[in-house]
Amino acid sequence: MGKIYQMNLSENPFNLLKNGQKSIEMRLNKNGRDKIIKGDHIVFTKEKSQEIIEVVVLSVSKFSSFNELYKAFPKEKLGYKQDETASPNDMLIYYKKEDIEKFGVLAIEVKLL
Repeated sequence: MGKIYQMNLSENPFNLLKNGQKSIEMRLNKNGRDKIIKGDHIVFTKEKSQEIIEVVVLSVSKFSSFNELYKAFPKEKLGYKQDETASPNDMLIYYKKEDIEKFGVLAIEVKLL
């Protein structure tokens, strides 16, 4: 087993990961996240309830923007349903445009343990 990382998640993305409806966690490429590699584990803590789930990292891909990331993966892996429109602008809820441009983004593909 590799390193174990701790990350917080809001309720919706947490539930999508937990229920197998999402397999890629999208993050800014900062705070040491660029060191995450295949085989590492991430413990996600759901905001408010403090519920936790643990996942193993299958792959990590780096992109300069969420636009690039969204083009690289099927929307279902990102947590969208078949009938939903996937928009990189949805990530502006979580991250400032300036930070996205400054740090770039990661697609962390995971599997629930």
